[in-house]
Amino acid sequence: MIFLKLAIKSLRNRAFSTTLTVISICLSVTLLLTVERAKRAAEEGFTQTISRTDLIVGARSGPLQLILYTVFNMGNATHNISYDSYKTISQLPNVAWTIPYSLGDGHRGFRVVGTNEDFFKYYHYRGYQKVELEQGVPFDKLWDVVIGADVANKLGYKLGNRIVISHGVTKTEGVLNHDDKPFVVSGIMKPTGTPLDRAVYVSLEGMEALHLDWQDGSAPTSDKVIPKEKISKENIKVDTITAFFLGAKSRAETLRLQREINDFKSEPLLAIIPGVVLSELWQGLSYIEGVLRGISWMVVVVGFLGMLIALTTTLNERRREMAILRAVGARSFQIVGLLVFESALLTTLGVLFGVLLSYVSMAVLGPWAEREFGLYLAGAAFTKKELLYVIVTLVGGTVIGLIPALRAQRLALKDGLSIKI
Repeated sequence: MIFLKLAIKSLRNRAFSTTLTVISICLSVTLLLTVERAKRAAEEGFTQTISRTDLIVGARSGPLQLILYTVFNMGNATHNISYDSYKTISQLPNVAWTIPYSLGDGHRGFRVVGTNEDFFKYYHYRGYQKVELEQGVPFDKLWDVVIGADVANKLGYKLGNRIVISHGVTKTEGVLNHDDKPFVVSGIMKPTGTPLDRAVYVSLEGMEALHLDWQDGSAPTSDKVIPKEKISKENIKVDTITAFFLGAKSRAETLRLQREINDFKSEPLLAIIPGVVLSELWQGLSYIEGVLRGISWMVVVVGFLGMLIALTTTLNERRREMAILRAVGARSFQIVGLLVFESALLTTLGVLFGVLLSYVSMAVLGPWAEREFGLYLAGAAFTKKELLYVIVTLVGGTVIGLIPALRAQRLALKDGLSIKI
């Protein structure tokens, strides 16, 4: 208690430098914890972009390429797969559900995905979360389209708006537009914080209808154009798709299904387990994690140096105080203990305020970060790694206090009561 009273009075006497020191440590801890949580959110968001899907099946290429163009809408497939092969595999006895995916077109820089109603039934992300509509209904008619949240926000689309899809995927306006076959927005998806928000979804029949009069990727001449009104959903036959997602009736069947699909006789196919590929892909990006953590620790070290400078520069002002304490019977180790205790007290206050500020900033900025960057900042309130960081910071701040404390001990022994100011 005596140590505490002396430390509080001493720190109160140097209120300005004390406040700056606590703020410095507070900001350092806040940055360290915020970066760690953002890193954890990025990893979880990356690996949980798709969940509860046992296999992704596409044309034989590479696992990385397949995961990029199906889950992240990046790149293109080398080949399509036949719709007959898809139907054959989807009807296997150990297959619970499938979601077909057909890619190839775009709309003002956003990917257009052809799929069916199973997409809204079975696609999961971030655990058990399903795709839901914020407004409207899923595509029911041939020329209906459902748009992701980012598409609606950036392009200002609302229900009932007409949109024109372009042949091929471009970052700007398409060169070859399907102007004669516009779609109507029938639904707008809720934000997910995943690549789902940055895509446009049509039915497989709608995707096929766009190219019904195209030959070898070329736009039809005026005499070969099939009017939109003469195309009906019932008369369209889907020949190929790009890939499909698959859920097994039992997780134990996944590996056997994967081998069976990879050995499919009708055409060369590739089946991958998305969770495994996503984890491997994230490990390849782990150097980013190291850079972020290194920057955070550098900031913490700067905070410690600021505290060391603050404690050291005030020693000259406190030499009489130290000498008086020695004169009234304080031993040298008690002088050291007092200054180390002050350092520990400053570090503890800085850490407590830093943890509090980190939680407040996460609560306030969490919805914005999820909406703008897809960082889902929920999860465990405090992980073992974050607790370790806090303990290391507390120990480091306390040890830093030894440097000015040992110097003060020598000065107190030297000065006695004859200090000259």
